[in-house]
Amino acid sequence: MSRTVSPSVGRRYGLALVCRVWEVARSSVYAERTRQTSPPPQPRKRGPKTRWSDAELTALIREVIKASPWLGEGYRKVWAQLGFRGIRVCKRRVLRLMRLANLLSPSRSFKLAVVTSHNGRITTDRPDEMWGTDQTSTLTAEGQACIFIAVDHCSSECLGIHAARRGTRYEALEPIRQGVSLVFGGYAEQIGVGLKLRHDHGSQFMSDDYQAELRFLGIELTGIK
Repeated sequence: MSRTVSPSVGRRYGLALVCRVWEVARSSVYAERTRQTSPPPQPRKRGPKTRWSDAELTALIREVIKASPWLGEGYRKVWAQLGFRGIRVCKRRVLRLMRLANLLSPSRSFKLAVVTSHNGRITTDRPDEMWGTDQTSTLTAEGQACIFIAVDHCSSECLGIHAARRGTRYEALEPIRQGVSLVFGGYAEQIGVGLKLRHDHGSQFMSDDYQAELRFLGIELTGIK
């Protein structure tokens, strides 16, 4: 239509006049012409373009691994070494390329060398041969409370119980002190010789003060659960 000659003036109407009459933007016309005459662009990865291709970066990764004095470098260390060399790349890209090239360090898997059956028992034939202690917590009207308890492994009798706001190593000793005073009639050095105590690896029980108190009483630590 823009190339049609006007019968009154003998000239073409022109694109500007046609777009104004049809109320169409000229940029839309130009864009449509470009789409029809030019091939569509090839899809490319979005984002900034890096200096190194995947093949080049993989070769650089191999150089870093070869120069390292350690065996089984992880992708984070490789990425950091690349940064020291002035090669700024994405950490996830390093991980992807190392995975594709099978350069990742082998994962560590835990495997039992020997599997033994549990044929023993933790109960005793007589009271006051072995005690067990542990800690739990509960919510009260005044807030969180830590509860420590000492139990006989023969009779399941509660020999001592103590609750406190903070579960420190000193609070953990209180049930043992109660039990020793109840069973042995006092609290003195080596008064608990012959008694064994079981506990887990909690920080209160493994502390130096807690273990020193057990040695002072003569209580033997056995079978950490």
